[in-house]
Amino acid sequence: MRSLIWAALATSVSSMTLVAAPARAQADAARDYDLPSEDLGTALRALASQAGQQLVVDTDLVAGLRAPALKGHYSFEAGVAELLRGTGLVAVRVGAVLVVQRVAAAEASGLPDVLVTGTRIRGSGPVGSELVTIDRRAIEQSGFATTQQIAQSIPQNFGGGMNESTAAGGTLGQNTGLNATRGSSINLRGLGPNSTLVLLNGERPPLGGFAGAFADISMVPASVVERIEIVADGASAIYGSDAVAGVVNIVPRLEFTGIEASARFGTADGDAQEYQASLIAGHRWSSGRAVIAYEFYDRDRLQAADRAFATDDLRPFGGVDHRTGYANPGTIYAGGKTYAIPTGQNGVGLTAAQLVPGTVNLGNSWAGADLLPRQRRHSLFAAASQDLGPNVRLFVNGLMTIRTFDQAMRPNFDTRRTVPVTNAFYVDPTGTHQPVGVQYAFRRDLGNETQRGIASAFGGTLGVEATLGRWKIDARGTYGRDYERYTLANRVNSARLAAALADPNPATAYNLFGDGPNTNPTTIARVRGFSEDSFVNSMWSATVRADGPLVVLPAGAVRLAVGGEYREERYRDNGGIIDTATLAPVASAPTMLRGPRRVTAGYAELLLPLFGGAATLPGLHRLDLSAAIRAEHYSDFGSTTNPKLGIAWEPVSGLTLRGSYGRSFRAPSFNDLRQDPGTQLIFSYTIPDPQVASGQSNIIVLRGNDPKLRPERATTWTVGMDLKPRFLRGAHASLTWFNIDYRDRIASPSAQLFNFLVNRGVYAGITEANPSAARVAELYASPIFSNLLNIPQTAPFAAVVDARLQNLSVVKQSGLDMDLGYGFDLGSGKADIGVAGTYIFHIRQALTRSAPVSNVVGVLGNPVDFRARAHATWQSDGWGAALFANYVDSYTNKTNSTPQHVNSWTTFDLQLSYRFRAEAGPARGLKVALSATNLFDRDPPYAAYFIGIYTSGYDPENANPLGRVVSLQVTKSW
Repeated sequence: MRSLIWAALATSVSSMTLVAAPARAQADAARDYDLPSEDLGTALRALASQAGQQLVVDTDLVAGLRAPALKGHYSFEAGVAELLRGTGLVAVRVGAVLVVQRVAAAEASGLPDVLVTGTRIRGSGPVGSELVTIDRRAIEQSGFATTQQIAQSIPQNFGGGMNESTAAGGTLGQNTGLNATRGSSINLRGLGPNSTLVLLNGERPPLGGFAGAFADISMVPASVVERIEIVADGASAIYGSDAVAGVVNIVPRLEFTGIEASARFGTADGDAQEYQASLIAGHRWSSGRAVIAYEFYDRDRLQAADRAFATDDLRPFGGVDHRTGYANPGTIYAGGKTYAIPTGQNGVGLTAAQLVPGTVNLGNSWAGADLLPRQRRHSLFAAASQDLGPNVRLFVNGLMTIRTFDQAMRPNFDTRRTVPVTNAFYVDPTGTHQPVGVQYAFRRDLGNETQRGIASAFGGTLGVEATLGRWKIDARGTYGRDYERYTLANRVNSARLAAALADPNPATAYNLFGDGPNTNPTTIARVRGFSEDSFVNSMWSATVRADGPLVVLPAGAVRLAVGGEYREERYRDNGGIIDTATLAPVASAPTMLRGPRRVTAGYAELLLPLFGGAATLPGLHRLDLSAAIRAEHYSDFGSTTNPKLGIAWEPVSGLTLRGSYGRSFRAPSFNDLRQDPGTQLIFSYTIPDPQVASGQSNIIVLRGNDPKLRPERATTWTVGMDLKPRFLRGAHASLTWFNIDYRDRIASPSAQLFNFLVNRGVYAGITEANPSAARVAELYASPIFSNLLNIPQTAPFAAVVDARLQNLSVVKQSGLDMDLGYGFDLGSGKADIGVAGTYIFHIRQALTRSAPVSNVVGVLGNPVDFRARAHATWQSDGWGAALFANYVDSYTNKTNSTPQHVNSWTTFDLQLSYRFRAEAGPARGLKVALSATNLFDRDPPYAAYFIGIYTSGYDPENANPLGRVVSLQVTKSW
């Protein structure tokens, strides 16, 4: 449906239109109008803007229609009816919104045939919760090319998690390494991508990443998206697992008619080009419709060399040099000393006299690497609907996407190489005639380690819908499959390298002692190794649901939605090939994953209008209540039941107060539930201990996944207000306070190994202090025990630490969402200004319920406390302009020994467009748009992001490395 939400914010380009339903937007007071005869869509938009009301209309319904002149004193609904007279269209109210439909569709059910995200009741909105809608107009005005850019622009999203800028590893985001093929997720509230439920036209798509780690929205082409609806509130009572932080529903252009072709070229100031071409065609006949669309997208890689902040050496920014000892030429390690290999020589005839002890050659791991991968995507979407009779409709839709990627990587497998005395180029700096170690970067020999691969996904739905009186019943089945394969090339095969290093023949031996490469190309090719793997994620579901009115009250119909669902999920690792440690490639065993997972669910939702319409009292202009409950049974861990309550109260016209309460959950992922031997380990270790004189103590650590994992659970509250003042028509203000109590979060403290005894209070809940000799003996006898430091069983042990993945942590988050806007006439067009933002009061985390609490909001690796996107736009019949301001507040970087301040970041986006008028002849239906994101090319603020072997000068979770992107898009409609 090419649906636009036209309101007082009708031409909103904040890329957001907020609807608080079902409270009435504002009194439908009569006023004077003087509108000329013009395009029907333009007239309806102007009427909604002047009235300060909300109107939802399928733009295809009004395409090619003209409205009569409207001059006189009309209420809003009467004015809309006058404009629609004789068109076969009618407007029906849905809470605070008027919905335009064909007369036949509206009469069939007596209710608008609109199902909004956050509820299963047609003709209603999510009572008590705020609905954010990014409509087609906002998508086009944003200047963004991809669905992930559009969805991630909202202030409620946090960039941490699975995205192409974090997939290469090294960031603080959990499980980013599972994003093997560089997909993109959405992460509402920063609670993790797997705590945000993503839907495609109301159905779960096949999940991406290893073991279905996240919903990959990069597989959805932007050209087929009609709108994106977001409810940033717990919604498990409606949709089930994962909807803790909220739900994102991507609605395709099912109702499109005609033909639209588009071509786009963009460039990041010449550093990374992008190309996009799309075609969509739709046709409607008396008993049905069909639409088909194709999109091609190609973006070049963004090389680290093109961005100064992509470096290990942060001294130019006032930071520390974190370059490593892996360089070319390399460094010799012998006799406890280091010797930098001289530059400008080929390693032939190198002598000890040329080596200086205590010197090291340093290398930048970002050399030759890419910040962002090359991405290429082909997508095909199709949908059809056919009436089988006056009250029965068959529908089908499907999306298939194939995406490839290629990224030059930072080295992941650097290690010191041992060169025996038999090596043809052996150098003995100490005179002991013993093997020497060499730290050597192979990039100039083999090229950068490169990860490349393919992700292909298909999802489709087939169903039938029947109308029985004023009730609708539908039964549908959905199938989805995601296949991903990736190869890590240009790796060093250590077995073949060892043989080449032992080779005494200068013609075939490997030479690590020069300013390389200085080795025979045939030998280099023989040492080149690789690894590859592939996996499949599949899902199918069957659903039967019904909704309709139970009884009609003076305030409106009491409506009920009920349904039952069955879903089956399977995740399979196919294994692969490893050619890195043996003389010949060997097959790698697949990771064993549980499955299949079978889920059965039943739900019910009730909408109760107590006041409104003919039933009003002072202070009770409208009052709606809603209640929902959903029970689910999972074959692999048990059952869960989750309720939700909502209220929307309009004490006076134009002011709505609302609230919601609910319980949500997230089921453990297949990767969480792994119990294969590769995930289990018990080991002894010596770590710092400030409570003993020696400063260190022995512990025994349990690693792996707890076999008794339970679902993560959350309780969510929201309280909000929507204001549309009568004294300032076109103005809009929405505020929502949210509170999330997220408990039993699945986490592993294993990364904090060296803090277990330093911060005993934090880890007391998982620590068994002073274990008995019998307990130690039991653990030492385990078949999965490893004595890494050869600590005797009889040695004293301070603790046994259960560092397995388990239901541990608690997160409590509270904050405020806001949206302010004002739409008004300006010259020959319509203007709109506004701002949407999220302010987080706190994110309090504790490893366990009894552990100390820390507030991590505004700390690197977590959401900042304030993020906003403002807009100012103007649109006439032909010309259009849209300006956006994006703000990310300052925060603190604690990845270094001394906490550092990271500055705030403000960027601007601009679009200028022109649509040729209907009388333009061959140019009719042509639109040209020039867009620039990050208009002033502001670099991300400096953040000394140093975590182990990963270093950069910017934060990939809160900033975009692309810089200014200028694009030109040409669209032609027929």
